[in-house]
Amino acid sequence: MYPGQSVKDLIESLNVPHVEVDLILINGVSVDFSFQPAPGDYISVYPVFESLNIENVTRLRPLPLRVPAFALDVHLGKLARYLRLLGFRAAYRKNWDDAELVAYGVANSLIVLTRDRGLLKRKLLKRGMFVFSTDPEEQLREICRRLDLYSMVNPYTRCLSCGGKLRDLVYGSGEFLSVQERIPPGVLSWCREYSLCTVCGKLFWKGSHIKHLDRIIRTIQDECLL
Repeated sequence: MYPGQSVKDLIESLNVPHVEVDLILINGVSVDFSFQPAPGDYISVYPVFESLNIENVTRLRPLPLRVPAFALDVHLGKLARYLRLLGFRAAYRKNWDDAELVAYGVANSLIVLTRDRGLLKRKLLKRGMFVFSTDPEEQLREICRRLDLYSMVNPYTRCLSCGGKLRDLVYGSGEFLSVQERIPPGVLSWCREYSLCTVCGKLFWKGSHIKHLDRIIRTIQDECLL
């Protein structure tokens, strides 16, 4: 600890990004990031609270994370698709650099998810989380656990490609007939349920991949019951 060092700088010197901290207690008293601790002070640092009510103490975030929406770095493309599968807004671009990702996340009040701790230390960033796992399915479980997202899971309501909202396409309607040529004949012969992305216009139906997606959803729903 250095004279005049803020508690924020002290925390980040221990490789804990400030965006993952929601409460700091100095000798049992809540303080903000600018507080300068003294030698011998007892410092307690807590992550974002989603299940406990701490409204009567000094929260370091201006608002809680509800309703959570995300921006993901270039290494988390599959996690972005899985979050969309569960119904969460998840912005992702393959060519985002760090500055663009942070700027987009801040401008749109998104939680930035990344495997780069250095990115989370940028002063501009308000919301962010380091993703520990390297496995996409475990990453999804990790985010759901840490932010207690279980009650907000709403599967098959977002486009896996762009994240836009999906709406049902009525079989046989004029709109259906206008996009029918985009459906493979083999699928058209048996499938009667389709969804359309309201942003990119992509068509969705429950094909052979649905068992894999259903398994991922069940895994998250089962964890909610534990």
